[in-house]
Amino acid sequence: MSVQSLMVPVGTPAPDFTLPDLDGRTHARADYTAGPGLLVIFGCNHCPYVRHIESKLGDVLATLAIPTVAICTNDADAYPDDAPDQLRVQADRAGWKFPYLIDASQQVGRAFRAACTPDFFLYDARLELAYRGAFDESTPGNGKPVTGNELRAAIEDVLTGAPVPEPHRPSMGCSIKWRD
Repeated sequence: MSVQSLMVPVGTPAPDFTLPDLDGRTHARADYTAGPGLLVIFGCNHCPYVRHIESKLGDVLATLAIPTVAICTNDADAYPDDAPDQLRVQADRAGWKFPYLIDASQQVGRAFRAACTPDFFLYDARLELAYRGAFDESTPGNGKPVTGNELRAAIEDVLTGAPVPEPHRPSMGCSIKWRD
């Protein structure tokens, strides 16, 4: 079932996090306080909405100097395609060069108020939310090209210190797979 992002208010501070990546290295919000901002992507391997954009997402982010982390919050016991070994396959397939973090406790996903995959949270140099919304207009089956234009424009604004014009269109995708 598809759901939309919750549209956390612009200006909300980035929640604190400390999570391991696929190689066991720890990444924390504190690692990104020197700017120029931070893009946090809630993703997973099994979701058709993420798979639909994953390669273009890798291409777009390879051209922009924004620190980025992806976080998988899904219950990997119930969804084994979202286990770390499968996330590594996805990152390789999609050409992702940014860390892919594992939120096994699901506390970080809850702190960010992540609702779907993909769910994008773009923070400015002060680590305050500047954009939460869609990658672009494309979704599986709607026939619109995957461009990443909405996220790209938001990142370009953050990198120049400009506010991201509203309204932001919510992201849409598979619901986060929370444990009971």
